[in-house]
Amino acid sequence: MRLLLVGFGTVGQGLAELLLEKEKSLLDEYGLKVDVIGISDMLKGSLYNADGIDLAAALEKAKSGDKISDLSDKYDGDALGLIATADADMIVEATYTDIKTAEPATSHIRAALEKGMHVTTTNKGPEALFFHDLAKLAKEKGVQFLYEGTVMSGTPVLNLIRETLAGCDISEVKGILNGTTNYILSEMEAGLTYEDVLKTAQELGYAEAVPDADVLGWDALAKVTIIANTVFGATCKPDDFPCKGITEITSDAIADAKKRGKRFKLIGKVWRDGDQVKGSVAPEEVDLSHPLAGVMGATNAVTVTTDALGDVTIVGPGAGRVETGYSALVDIIHVGGKR
Repeated sequence: MRLLLVGFGTVGQGLAELLLEKEKSLLDEYGLKVDVIGISDMLKGSLYNADGIDLAAALEKAKSGDKISDLSDKYDGDALGLIATADADMIVEATYTDIKTAEPATSHIRAALEKGMHVTTTNKGPEALFFHDLAKLAKEKGVQFLYEGTVMSGTPVLNLIRETLAGCDISEVKGILNGTTNYILSEMEAGLTYEDVLKTAQELGYAEAVPDADVLGWDALAKVTIIANTVFGATCKPDDFPCKGITEITSDAIADAKKRGKRFKLIGKVWRDGDQVKGSVAPEEVDLSHPLAGVMGATNAVTVTTDALGDVTIVGPGAGRVETGYSALVDIIHVGGKR
C-alpha cells in the first residue's frame, strides 16, 4: 500500500512510529507492506518520493523540531498539490480540527476520494459537517472512507458498532467522550476547586490554554454529531443538539451527589425517539453502580444499548499520540490487510 500522510503532528507521528515498529508483523500477519510515499504538513513542510520516503528520517526531523522539508525528498507544493501528484492508494488525513468549517480537511478528503484513493481521517470536522456527502462520493468512486479515530481515539467504538455489533438494533449510545473534563471532575471529587484542577490539567497538557472546546462541551458535541450521523443515519449538524459543559459544577455539588450514590460525568449521548434521532451533551449524575461511573481520570467510555445484548460498555483511551495513530493503523489494515 502506497500511503500519503496529510498532517504530521501528534497523530501523524504516532502512526509513523507504529508503521516502523510493526513493519514485520503487518507483513507477516496481514500480507501488508506499507510504503509512505509522501508527507505534507503546514508547519513542517512536505516530502514526496514515488518509491517511498525515509520515514524514520522524517520522524527524527519532526521530533527534533526541524522541518522535514530539509530532507532530500522535499516537495514544494501544498497538500492538495501532493494529493494530485502522488500515485497513492490511501491517505491519512490528520490535520487540525476546525469544527466550524471542517477545512482544510474536507478539501483534502474530497480531492483524494475524487482521485480514487481510500481515506482515513482522525479529523472530527468533516464527519460532523459533511459525512453523508463524503460517504456518497467514496461509494461512487469505489473506495473506502474510514474515520475510527474521530471518536475515542484508538479505542474502537465505531468499529465495535459497525462490525462486532452488526445485526443489533441500537437504541442509544452514551458516554464519556472527553478525557479533559473527566479528569477535571475526577480531581474535583477529591475536594479541589474547578479553577485549581483546570490549571493542573493545562500544565499536564490535558487542556489547552483556552480550554473552551473541552470544558464547554464542544469537543464532545462534535463526537455526538459523528455518532448520530454514522451510527444512526441522521443528517445533523452540531448546532442541532443542546450542549452544556462543566463550568458551573462545584466541588460541593460533586460531594453531595456522591452522598446520594451518584457521580457527575459529562455525558454525550445519542438516542432514537420514534422516528427521530436526538442527541445532547450535558453533565449528568450517574449512579455509582453504572459502568460509566467508575471511569476516572482522562479515560473515555461509551455504553451502547442494543436489543440483542442489552448494554455493552467499552472503556479506553480517548486521546494520545500512539493511541490516535493506532486508529489510523486499524483503518489501513481494514483496507489493505489480508488474513
